[in-house]
Amino acid sequence: MNKLGNVIRSSENRQWIGLVYVIPFIIGLLVFKMYPFLASFYYSFTDFSLLRPEKFVGLSNYKYMFTQDPLFFPALKATFLYTLFAVPGKLAFALLIAVILNMNVKYISVYRTLYYLPSILGGSVAIAVLWRSMFTVDGVVNQFITSVGIPAIDWFGIPSLALISISLLSIWQFGSSMVLFLAGLKQVPNDLYEAGTIDGASKFRMFFSITFPLLTPILFFNLIMQTVTAFQEFTAAFLITNGGPLNSTYLFGLKLYQDAFLYSKMGYASALSWILFLCIMLFTVIAFKSQKYWTHYDDGGKF
Repeated sequence: MNKLGNVIRSSENRQWIGLVYVIPFIIGLLVFKMYPFLASFYYSFTDFSLLRPEKFVGLSNYKYMFTQDPLFFPALKATFLYTLFAVPGKLAFALLIAVILNMNVKYISVYRTLYYLPSILGGSVAIAVLWRSMFTVDGVVNQFITSVGIPAIDWFGIPSLALISISLLSIWQFGSSMVLFLAGLKQVPNDLYEAGTIDGASKFRMFFSITFPLLTPILFFNLIMQTVTAFQEFTAAFLITNGGPLNSTYLFGLKLYQDAFLYSKMGYASALSWILFLCIMLFTVIAFKSQKYWTHYDDGGKF
């Protein structure tokens, strides 16, 4: 009985020790995640700024947003277009580079490191400023295209090209997705390729019949994560174009920032943040519902 009691007490002590280690995470979650999350929901129904107490206004913020705010729908449209261009472009480019870096060539580890560097540097303010200077009228990009006989392009003066220009910065940060695709490529069994070779399948056919189906779970994860990131993009729109021209790059993150910190409309900005949250949730639900039709797993089945 004494031995059993010692075992029980030892188990209880281990549980308390585990709880002590978890407490900092729980406190951080409650203070820095849950409280702001719930507080923003309350503030979305108030007229609130940092300079005066909040005043409850009910659904007025949401009514103004959908019926009177002239920049709400342009910001929503620009964000969807940006996501539609940046996310597929980034995933396609990441997969292409991952396939190349999966080849057995000399110094391949060095190449993998070099290709990952843009993801470490790409989100910084300095890189955004550098990107802006590259695409100016007399920037490096125009100097290159004029050297081959193509007229210089006003990348930030044409609405459609301005959105593409800042989307290219996101595509350039493909490293994190590329690493995941590369890890997935390493897990594809070689015997499947050997069987395909025996059957006379080409490299192209084996990629779409063997490699790509086995990578769809990683593709699904990358799709979710990169889409959530794209919906919240702020740095490029703020530093490179400041929303112009003609609000073509006026992303939702930039509108949120301006309403909250430039115009001190914290209550209205909270309402905007919840609309953004609902858009992200809607996409996530649709993605999870659709994955059973195109996501394959190791057992040969689908989710």
